[in-house]
Amino acid sequence: MPVEQTINTAPAFEHPLMPRIEAALDTLRPYLATDGGNVRVANITPEGVLQLEWEGACGACPMSPMTRAGMEDTVKKAVPEITAVEAR
Repeated sequence: MPVEQTINTAPAFEHPLMPRIEAALDTLRPYLATDGGNVRVANITPEGVLQLEWEGACGACPMSPMTRAGMEDTVKKAVPEITAVEAR
C-alpha cells in the first residue's frame, strides 16, 4: 500500500501579516506554476518590506522583474502594511 506524502506548507517564520500575504500570493501562484515556478516569503522587515525568494523556473526567468512588480501591486492592495516587495 503506498504511503501518502504530506507537504509542509507552513510559513518559515511567524508574522501577523503572513495569512494575508500568503492569501494574496496564492492568487498568483497558479500563474507561476504554469511556467514551472513559485515564490516563497523569505522575510518581512520591520519597515514593512516583503522579501521573496523565487523558486523553480522563476529564478532564471527574464520576466521576473515584471512578475515582481505585479506581485507588489497585488500584495500591497491586500496588505497595505507592506511598503515594498523585493524578490531574489
